[in-house]
Amino acid sequence: MGAVIVTGSAGLVGAETVRRFASEGYTIAGVDNDMRAYFFGEEGSTKRAAARLEEELPAYRHHEMDVRNYGALEGLFKEYAGEIALVVHTAAQPSHDWAAKEPLTDFGVNATGTLNLLELTRQYCADVPFIFTSTNKVYGDRPNALPVIELESRWEVDPAHAYAEHGIDETMPIDQCKHSVFGASKVAADVMVQEYSRYFGMKTACFRGGCLTGPGHAGAELHGFLAYLMKCAVTGREYRIFGYKGKQVRDNIHATDLVDCFWHFYKNPRAGEVYNIGGSRYSNCSILEAVAMCEEITGKRMNTTYIDENRCGDHIWWISDVRKFQSHFPNWRYQYDLKRILDAIARDLLERT
Repeated sequence: MGAVIVTGSAGLVGAETVRRFASEGYTIAGVDNDMRAYFFGEEGSTKRAAARLEEELPAYRHHEMDVRNYGALEGLFKEYAGEIALVVHTAAQPSHDWAAKEPLTDFGVNATGTLNLLELTRQYCADVPFIFTSTNKVYGDRPNALPVIELESRWEVDPAHAYAEHGIDETMPIDQCKHSVFGASKVAADVMVQEYSRYFGMKTACFRGGCLTGPGHAGAELHGFLAYLMKCAVTGREYRIFGYKGKQVRDNIHATDLVDCFWHFYKNPRAGEVYNIGGSRYSNCSILEAVAMCEEITGKRMNTTYIDENRCGDHIWWISDVRKFQSHFPNWRYQYDLKRILDAIARDLLERT
């Protein structure tokens, strides 16, 4: 059936992509060099996940490569030339806070790495779909200009606003605002993915994710909201809440549901598409609401500390309007709401402790 190249193959979305396409009969060329351990320390490492993929999936081939290394990647594309059916690029430096410490590394991984993969796809398999996991942070802090109302446990957009019912759609501008270093590097990658479609005619899609989550997430304080929150709930570790009274709202999509989006796009690819993708109104919460749900699931009181300063680039309110994707792929459906997501994460953590 051909081969699928998956970067960040041992990460949350990458590993889910590997499992889905392997189950559909494809050979998987996975690219992952465990840079999460460099970004976030040992608890962010993907080594365990990579070993599981190699052990469990005969169709998986692991390649320890850095996406910034064009020569190494070209060797991979040459190896699988003529077999490649799809390229899924999930590798990234994903943290606002970390990006500010090493902007060159952040830009190299997020922007240059993406350009490397686009160009190699164009050179060796230009007719196959290219899927990129972008981020809602390409919109910078513009969502924070929305009119919000303070409720007991969350902020909500004014009901009179166009985004109130369904969330933020893809027409929101992405320039003339503050992005964070991370957001800017992802903007560069996102726009380049679009350009390779418009300029070179490739079939590309940018999935601008909200909070991507699931039990496969190696959650750390700087990245992995629900996974890290539940880890703190299970272990009793302190969880720090940064600003906005803990009422900031995020939508959350399980990696299985996101990768099902990838499958639908792969089967009927389009050119130069951009999709806001997340939990939408189906699966969203404030931090305070998520803490309460974690306490209910674990039966434990969480150890939380409030810091009255929000993180740079953090949104007060984000809910994705996913109707554009649903209109293009009407057979796609959510499988995981917020309660089911948190239950799955808790079960996985308890099995490992």
